[in-house]
Amino acid sequence: MSLLDDVAERDGWRCWVCDEAVDPEESVNDPRGPSVDSRTADRKAKVAERLAHRACNTRKGAVKVVIPWPDHLYVVEPAPLITVAGRLERKGGREMVGRCPTRRDAEETADWLVDRFSRLVPELRLTAGVEPGGGQFLVILAAGRR
Repeated sequence: MSLLDDVAERDGWRCWVCDEAVDPEESVNDPRGPSVDSRTADRKAKVAERLAHRACNTRKGAVKVVIPWPDHLYVVEPAPLITVAGRLERKGGREMVGRCPTRRDAEETADWLVDRFSRLVPELRLTAGVEPGGGQFLVILAAGRR
């Protein structure tokens, strides 16, 4: 089995950048085809290679990667998820990642974040919570120290 197949199987054939499915039958030269991406320049990182679409991987080289928040979530001032993931990986702790107008919005956001981070940073054990504050609901991510 090739490195591409090993990485793709581990990542469930999902692009780490856009979180969409990667077709194993697509040519590696096609923009939607599979490619192996080095997610971090840190040589000590436990997961150095990740699966990405060829276009996502190429675009990542030209601009800083931004993990998009879905349009269906109502989040005020959402945090940049790649930055949050990096801090939680390095330091652990808690981080407020957004504010929502209702508890239901905040709980839906918290559920999405746990699911998304399970693919973005699979080795990070993460929990999400909702706390009232200032007439809104804060979405908090927490990770143990590594």
